[in-house]
Amino acid sequence: MTREIKICGLSTPETVAAAVKAGASHVGFVHFEPSPRHVSLKEAASLRADLPGGVKAVLLLVNADIETTATAVELVRPDVIQFHGSETPEWIALVREKTGVEAWRAIGVRSAETLSKSARYTGAVDRLLFDAPPPEASALPGGNGVGFDWRLLASHDHAVSWGLAGGLDPDNVAEAIRATGAPLVDASSGLESAPGVKDPARIAAFCEAARTAG
Repeated sequence: MTREIKICGLSTPETVAAAVKAGASHVGFVHFEPSPRHVSLKEAASLRADLPGGVKAVLLLVNADIETTATAVELVRPDVIQFHGSETPEWIALVREKTGVEAWRAIGVRSAETLSKSARYTGAVDRLLFDAPPPEASALPGGNGVGFDWRLLASHDHAVSWGLAGGLDPDNVAEAIRATGAPLVDASSGLESAPGVKDPARIAAFCEAARTAG
């Protein structure tokens, strides 16, 4: 199995280039103003334009309305939309049908019950991204640098393609892969020197650790 690697929250040409050079299969752009990783749709479109073939652009949206979503698809031309708010299966399925863009849904995993409930997205999304739930004090649905109990995923019967996020960094990603068998791993804050500031060396180390994990 070829493991996929997503580097999320990129905001500069230099860090996009670093992710591509390190072998990322996906690069993520966050369009959510409260986030320190927020980029405008114009900025996301510019960063996306420089991507080589074979590397997919993921645009992260949080409870975006119809107008914002339509404008985002038109300007950025993402390969994937990552829904990271309280979007329903019905809404995601509608966007997916109307745009033809691959759809991912991030799920904050609190318990085995969360995993069971995620089955309602079957048929509506192309991939579920299992993430840590946000701390109560956080205004961000993701990118908080916290993890969850990976053992919850070890025996879960996945009905939909999936990936693992939440607190991953160069030091723990190999362990996370071994514990869960994740076909895709996604990191953001664990690759930063400061909130929103990606470190090219950490990006490279993360990709290397994910590729070589047994």
